[in-house]
Amino acid sequence: MPLQTKRIYDPFQETDGLRFLIDRLWPRGVSKENAHLDGWIKQLAPSSQLRTWFGHKAENFEKFAMLYRAELDSNAEAQAAARQIILQSEENTVTLLYGAKDPQVNHAVILKEYLESKSSS
Repeated sequence: MPLQTKRIYDPFQETDGLRFLIDRLWPRGVSKENAHLDGWIKQLAPSSQLRTWFGHKAENFEKFAMLYRAELDSNAEAQAAARQIILQSEENTVTLLYGAKDPQVNHAVILKEYLESKSSS
């Protein structure tokens, strides 16, 4: 399953395949035309409350991952969006775009693993 993550601030590349923004908020300083998006899937973003609590702090990451997965599992809209991404990734490269600065401590890392686990089950 060709799924990858990338900061939305990184340059667009043809190898990105389908590009989906998975943040709840639009990233500052990025125009919609320069984003080269195939979709903006807010349903896959963590809730505002969870995102605020997490604060992109590495020490909160493990608990954040557990809570975020639980949110995804309990949200019917998120489940439907996840199935669509999984279907798309069976035929295309799919890039999950996020705005966070840290490439290792962000919800896109968790979402990618989550989608990969759902596609193999």
